[in-house]
Amino acid sequence: MALASSPSRWRMFVAGGHTTQFLGKGHPSFIHPKHPEFGKKHNPSWRDYMQESVVGAVKDAFGLPDDDPGALDAACAQVDRLYVGNFAGELFVQQGHLGPALVGVSKQFQYKPAMRIEGACASGGLALAAAVDALQAGQGTDIALVAGVEVQSTVSAREGGTFLARAADFDRQAKIDDFAFPCLLARRAKAYLDKYPRATGMASLNPFVEKAYRNGNLNPKAHMHKVQVSSEALNLDDKNPCFLSNDDYKSFVRMRDCSQVSDGGSCLVLCNEKGAEKLRGGVKENLVELCGIEYGCGNLYQDPDDLAKMDTAAAVVGRLLKRTGVLNPKEEVDVFEVHDCFSIAEVLMYEAIGLTKPGEALAEEVAATVGKKVNTGGGLLSFGHPVGATGVKQVHECYRQIRGQSGDYQLAGEVNRGLAVNMGGDDKTIVATLLQKL
Repeated sequence: MALASSPSRWRMFVAGGHTTQFLGKGHPSFIHPKHPEFGKKHNPSWRDYMQESVVGAVKDAFGLPDDDPGALDAACAQVDRLYVGNFAGELFVQQGHLGPALVGVSKQFQYKPAMRIEGACASGGLALAAAVDALQAGQGTDIALVAGVEVQSTVSAREGGTFLARAADFDRQAKIDDFAFPCLLARRAKAYLDKYPRATGMASLNPFVEKAYRNGNLNPKAHMHKVQVSSEALNLDDKNPCFLSNDDYKSFVRMRDCSQVSDGGSCLVLCNEKGAEKLRGGVKENLVELCGIEYGCGNLYQDPDDLAKMDTAAAVVGRLLKRTGVLNPKEEVDVFEVHDCFSIAEVLMYEAIGLTKPGEALAEEVAATVGKKVNTGGGLLSFGHPVGATGVKQVHECYRQIRGQSGDYQLAGEVNRGLAVNMGGDDKTIVATLLQKL
């Protein structure tokens, strides 16, 4: 295997990470008014998710036991910079200014550089990119911590949909439907099926949804871990309704085509070559190389010429693959995490990153062949989508597959490379990250 490489000044590594349980409606542990523990127990707060993910990541990266607070303090003292991705804390939990909140996890973080980064559903990916920029600068940052957190279960689905519409061009697009983002992606599904008509229509998306839930059933941290969805259950009925009010697009998205409204957190510890010497006594067996990261944006105020293509994803991923020398991702990359906020988004991602040719992602065999190594833990559809955490979780999932840590959903055979593609808005912000086994 040829080494994917980056012309950067320093080699970059993922040293460890931790992702919390993702929770929300549909998970048996999620507390709601009809739950038998309602009034006795409470769902975790955003602070709980931040605390667990950060402490877990530091312990994993430094190889610490669970019951040694002194060692945890010493490890936290080694972290030079901190970043947190979060989209809408001000709206969902009435809390912004999350850089200082991240510092509050450990007294050893006091006065260190810390910041919150927002980029809609790509907030976590952009936080990761900012950390890599700092590590590559060679100006005193050798170990960086990147967290992502979001809690969305505090409001109704309709109110939450309005909050999430802030990731679109709100003045122009929020009025398309009460649930703006499902409608915007339904536009893409209609455009794709009009351009590449198939006799089965929306049913041709069913194998991707079924795959997501099947993978989530193997992942104990998945929001929908306990929910089994067969191909028959994806038929249009009262359990899988078309819920939009916009008649033009209503039939192009069903409930099961949508990602989950989840709460959760994820965190990674990154380092450069100097930082690697400070981890685990310089032993590098836990490290996975971060070969490259690219990010870029489309124009928020302008719709693409062709809604059946994700142009920003294609441009950003193409730039990353060119820079790292990957010519054929389908053959040269072993695991993928793509941003399946809706089932059609996974299909469009396959074509944008070169897993299939245009118009071929809905071919009958694709979900069962190419799709076997995509979103192995359930993706956004089943693992869940706590917005600010997703971009961090995607990279952590690739890391875990490469390290052989994915348990019941570990891919068979050697996993050497992983590609994560995180999307903010409707293909408006893309962060692409390539990892490789040392």
